[in-house]
Amino acid sequence: MFLGTHHPRLDEKGRLFLPAKFRDKLAGGLVMTRGQERCIYIFTTDKFVDFTAGLQSSPITNAEARSFQRVMLSGATDDIPDKQGRVTVPALLRQYAGLDRDCTVIGVGDRVELWDTQRWEQFVAGAEEDFAARSEEVIPGGLF
Repeated sequence: MFLGTHHPRLDEKGRLFLPAKFRDKLAGGLVMTRGQERCIYIFTTDKFVDFTAGLQSSPITNAEARSFQRVMLSGATDDIPDKQGRVTVPALLRQYAGLDRDCTVIGVGDRVELWDTQRWEQFVAGAEEDFAARSEEVIPGGLF
């Protein structure tokens, strides 16, 4: 399970040091792709295979499903971290997420998200208020 918030930086070549506590889980390979809210989703290769199996089961006749598949999968790239725990974030994904130098990496259970730090801070500022005020169940079977 991926948890926590980390603040690595991109180097001039677009490389990112993965947080030390995530490296073992991602050492066998990972997939990066466009995420929602203009972040980058990072999955283990196995989890991405499971995720795409669900996407592939969507009906091809559904326009929303096709669009989602196209955006998600056309931006996907696989990588294996180097011995120092670095991965290269492709230019397409850096541009999509607005990444320059200061990044925030968060663990979201079964995936990692990579955010531009300023965009992450703006997201959290808006989401924390909603989270604190939550008075009904959001996730079926959840606590809220």
